[in-house]
Amino acid sequence: MKEPWSIKSRARECAESGNAFQSGQKIRAAIFPDPDSSGYLRKDYAIESWENREGEENPFSCWLTTYEPPVTEEKAEDVVDDDPETLLKRLVDEEEEHTENARYILAVMLERKKLLRETDTQEIPSGILRIYEHRKSGDVYIIKDPQISLADVDRVQEEVRQLLDPEPPAALTEETSETLESTDGRSPEKPINSESDSKDQGEDESSELKNTDEAE
Repeated sequence: MKEPWSIKSRARECAESGNAFQSGQKIRAAIFPDPDSSGYLRKDYAIESWENREGEENPFSCWLTTYEPPVTEEKAEDVVDDDPETLLKRLVDEEEEHTENARYILAVMLERKKLLRETDTQEIPSGILRIYEHRKSGDVYIIKDPQISLADVDRVQEEVRQLLDPEPPAALTEETSETLESTDGRSPEKPINSESDSKDQGEDESSELKNTDEAE
């Protein structure tokens, strides 16, 4: 069964008052169980509206954030297919169980790059959910923590690498690049200047013949 870890976008106005948010305004973001599905609904509130709201169930998760207008969508040609953020969005949308580990690793990668910030963690019967918010767009990613063991880290990282670059071009590996750079792109066994070496060799042979003639 697929879990509803879909992306939740930041609202432009308060869910309670309907007033539009202003850039830089502190707001309260909250995620509620969706009564019409097994997923979640996100709602955003002005601070005063959140404090005064009545008759609404407790949220699954909530946090304080800063409202910024939605970022203008990138042009299609500017989007990099293998970008970690683009890949995470796709995997979250697809919700395939076998990509659970990869989604978590990608979220951690983006958090370390300071593109995402973890706002909350929640325990559910099937494990731990980590709530991440995109620092610029305000999009929220609900990521299940697969509790990856140290023994599996290398394997999962390789899975992510394959997803980011499924068909790597015939390029040099980092180790090979360093080797070639140190030898100026030539094989260590090959003379660096064969023309010069040949000239020196010819001079040595001439010198030997001259010495032989003088001895005779």
